Amino acid sequence: MSSRLPLLALGALAVMTVSACGQGAAGQAKIPPAADGPAPAPSSSAPAPDRGVDPCALLGPQDRSTAGINVLGVAKEINGARACDWTVPATFGVTITVDERNGLTDLEVARKTATKTKVGGRDALKVADKKAADGTCAVLLGMGEKASVQIDVSNTNFTDTPLACERAVKVAGLAEPKLP
Repeated sequence: MSSRLPLLALGALAVMTVSACGQGAAGQAKIPPAADGPAPAPSSSAPAPDRGVDPCALLGPQDRSTAGINVLGVAKEINGARACDWTVPATFGVTITVDERNGLTDLEVARKTATKTKVGGRDALKVADKKAADGTCAVLLGMGEKASVQIDVSNTNFTDTPLACERAVKVAGLAEPKLP
């Protein structure tokens, strides 16, 4: 299938399932560098600030409240990209993925599921398969020519795609001002 949405939705579902089971550790303590050597390599689940945009930092407490998210994010890695997952039990999940290798035009998205839009002043795509009506939606934000940020929303009951898109657009609008 040429659309990444089903893969992304499955990835988001897998992330939500893992985080719902209590796996992963958000907020791991940093190990201070030794005085005589380089700092230890950061773990893939706790991105270092010098690696670019931290997806978990894109939604602060006020943003989460505005979006109806009452849980903390869990840092993840999806296909080599840093991500953060918020799972609101019995309601919906949001995953924000920062892809620093693929710009908006590099992403494979089926034209029939994507709608060009703007979030803030940034080019974006809203991706939802209305025929599938599976309660999933993504907003893909351009971040320069070779990077993008993807906001995936999955409703827990996998119904109400318009509501999933409403949530994805709201989260994208909250995260966008924090992007470089």
